[in-house]
Amino acid sequence: MSTESDLIKLYSQRILALAADIPLTDRLEAPQATVRKRAPLCGSTVTVDLDIEDGRIARFGQDVKACALGQASAALMAANIIGRTRAEVEQGRDQLRAMLKDGAPPPGAPFSGYEVLEPAREYKNRQASIMLAFEATAQAMADAEAAASCA
Repeated sequence: MSTESDLIKLYSQRILALAADIPLTDRLEAPQATVRKRAPLCGSTVTVDLDIEDGRIARFGQDVKACALGQASAALMAANIIGRTRAEVEQGRDQLRAMLKDGAPPPGAPFSGYEVLEPAREYKNRQASIMLAFEATAQAMADAEAAASCA
C-alpha cells in the first residue's frame, strides 16, 4: 500500500516543474500527421502533430491533457524531439516501457531525464499516461511516412 511519503516522492518538485513547462505545445497548422492517444484507465490524452523531412521530425506540436506524470513525460520527450528519426523515437518509447514495466534503466540520449519517473514503476495505473507522448509520436511518424510513400 502506498504511503503519503511515496506519493510525495512520486510527485517530486522536478516532475511538477516539468509538468508546468511543457515544450512545443502549439498545434501545427496542416501537419503531415496527427495522432491522439488516450489512456483508458485515467482518461489522459496526448495529441501530436508533426511534419517529417528527410526521415526526421522537422516540426512538432502537442496538446497534453494528462496528470503531472504524463505531462512530465511529454515535456522530457518534446525537449529533444526535433531532428529525431522514427527508429530513435521507437527506441526511446521501448526503453521507457522497459524502465516502467521491467525495472530497466531509463532511456538514454537523446531522451535523457526519465530517471525522475522511476518511482512510477510502483504505480501501474499511471504508466499508460507516461507512455502517451511517445506512443502518439511513434504512430504519427509511421502515419506520415506511410502517407509520403503513397503520394
